[in-house]
Amino acid sequence: MIDAKIMLAIGKIERRLTEIETVVKKLNQAIEDYLQWMADSGYAKSTREAYARGLKQFSVFIEQRKCTFEAIFTEDTLRQFKKISKSYQRPAIFGLSRYLFDQKKIPRPLSAKDDLIKLPTIYEDYLAYYQQKESWTDRNRLQTRRVLCALHNYLQKEQIDLTHLVIEHVDAFLAQFFASFKPPTQRAYRSKLRLFLTYLYRERNIIKRDLASFIVAKRHYGLSKPPKFLRPGEIQKLFAGFSLSSDSDIRTYAMMHLAYTLGLRPQEVALITLDDISFSKAELTLTDRKNNRPMILPIPDATLKAVAAYMIAFRPQSKHNTLFLSLYPPCRPVNPNTIGQHIRKVMKAAGLPATTYWLRHTYAQNLLESGASVYEVKEMLGHDDIESTQKYLHVHTKLMREVLFNETL
Repeated sequence: MIDAKIMLAIGKIERRLTEIETVVKKLNQAIEDYLQWMADSGYAKSTREAYARGLKQFSVFIEQRKCTFEAIFTEDTLRQFKKISKSYQRPAIFGLSRYLFDQKKIPRPLSAKDDLIKLPTIYEDYLAYYQQKESWTDRNRLQTRRVLCALHNYLQKEQIDLTHLVIEHVDAFLAQFFASFKPPTQRAYRSKLRLFLTYLYRERNIIKRDLASFIVAKRHYGLSKPPKFLRPGEIQKLFAGFSLSSDSDIRTYAMMHLAYTLGLRPQEVALITLDDISFSKAELTLTDRKNNRPMILPIPDATLKAVAAYMIAFRPQSKHNTLFLSLYPPCRPVNPNTIGQHIRKVMKAAGLPATTYWLRHTYAQNLLESGASVYEVKEMLGHDDIESTQKYLHVHTKLMREVLFNETL
């Protein structure tokens, strides 16, 4: 006669085996759906076959590891799989995780750029919370994870409990952490840390006061210098020398027109959707500006034609409503860095040592020359305060161009 304890143990084992079988079936179905999506999206056959081999090995690994479905797409699982797999097999795992994230099957995708360090629960909870709340890009998530890893390591080294965190601790951490970073990078990480501290105070009640407002930077006065802009001959040279010989050129041409004729930041160009453009009214509705004030801008005829040419003949078919998409499957919205890189490439080819923001500055100078007030320029540029706009008044553009550049306007 079989002992009751043995029967109970056998029952547990059978249930566990059933759970593992269910997880593997679910994973294999997800892999099959993903490979079919790749085929429908135009991926090359050789790529699909390579991904299928990598994902098959990943499925065997998951079956042997006997983990839950929720634990499959985590940094810990990826770290373990990394020990037994080849590097060329991992992009398939990242791709599958992105696909499942888009399908809302997992809370966040894996990234090849992630710092694969498992943080304590409070940090991971925060990352998951804001990934869902703000739809962070991989770049934002990576920056946030880096600063949180550094903060956690610092607090451990100094034996400081997170619940006893005060602004003196934060200042000491930032002084150490920022030692090798330039001001722009410091600003980005400082912003990420502020959000985390606010979360600790408002959402979790872990710290006694919101320390975010106490994190301030030393004021830099470089912005008081006259902004750099392109002169009329340089603008003509830039647009006249455009080859327009590829899909990428047509897309960049439309991006550049929007940056120059409307003074848009790369971030604003990246966020434009198809619904934001009215061709009948020749208007662009900016719903997501830095100053949180939506605005409708008139679109010049040349810009409207450049955007229309891209949309009609060169924009890929996609479920995404964003105007500018990547050129190859899976066609996703481009990010601000991609916009800046392509425009700088065109500028370099034209012999202009400029950046995307020079187009925005040139737009502001043109507004001033046409008689616009500083308050009107402020609204058109989407500045938070008048101080940001006043830097353009350091240049009396016509006088400066006539005296310094010997130009007749």
